[in-house]
Amino acid sequence: MGSQAPLRSLALACFVFLCSSFWAANGMYGRVGVAAALEGESRRMRLHTDGSRGDAHAWPGYLYTRAVGRCTPQFWSSGAEPWPNIVPQEAAVSKVFGSRSVEKYGPRLTLLEATMRTDDIGGSAFLKLVKQGSAALLNAYTRRGFPFDSWEVKALLLEALVSEEAAAVQAERFEQANESCV
Repeated sequence: MGSQAPLRSLALACFVFLCSSFWAANGMYGRVGVAAALEGESRRMRLHTDGSRGDAHAWPGYLYTRAVGRCTPQFWSSGAEPWPNIVPQEAAVSKVFGSRSVEKYGPRLTLLEATMRTDDIGGSAFLKLVKQGSAALLNAYTRRGFPFDSWEVKALLLEALVSEEAAAVQAERFEQANESCV
């Protein structure tokens, strides 16, 4: 009988832990749905300025999510903020940046697809250039104090198409501007 007492207390502790975890998770997900239903809003996740996702009244999640800055290509491809009307998501890169970009990116690559690219890491500098350049152009249109004007972004991207080295340098400049933007 003496050996069963520690097992019972361990079983009770496990039961309490599992119940509290269940109710915490239930409350976390239940609050988002209830708050959205009460406010009459859609169940779309919102991205806050600090990079957190979800409703303001929701509990923090257990899963790790990478914070996305307000000016990065990942932010623009997430749909967390509406795109400026002057450059819709479906606009072709060749139409926005000019016909010289057709040689590198083709006639059908859209701005949304350019910001969504994941093959720029360890790949061609031209891929990173179009990804960061597209985000920089969106930031130039929407963010006050962004270090580049829209015409500068277009001109600098086209100038950087002359070589792999020039593309890498300009892509890094765009990336720094996008990362430091507020």
